[in-house]
Amino acid sequence: MENLDLKCAEVGRELAGIADEKAFTSALGVLEEQGPYACFLYLKAREGQNGGKIVEKSTGLLRDVFRNQAQSTDGLAYIKSLANDLDKLLFARDLLRQMFIYARYHAKEKAATQEER
Repeated sequence: MENLDLKCAEVGRELAGIADEKAFTSALGVLEEQGPYACFLYLKAREGQNGGKIVEKSTGLLRDVFRNQAQSTDGLAYIKSLANDLDKLLFARDLLRQMFIYARYHAKEKAATQEER
């Protein structure tokens, strides 16, 4: 059995090197209010190239969890394929939320460490 919380923490730590705390806070807000598809769309539109990297890493996490799901290379298409099963979509939302929370904390810690220098 795989520890998904630990997996979210690991990906969150990787994401902290891509963007700052504010980007993850904004992504969490969109995720909570509008869902995973809107969150990915927001990241691509507002965060530019870094947003694309975040979507790519996030989709990678979801692919690892939902192994038998469509293997689209586009994050938006992948989320649309998950939307066919409400349970999977809601579980994906929960995983993304946890991952973005860890990313936000890691980004905050990284910024605090850089300020101390």
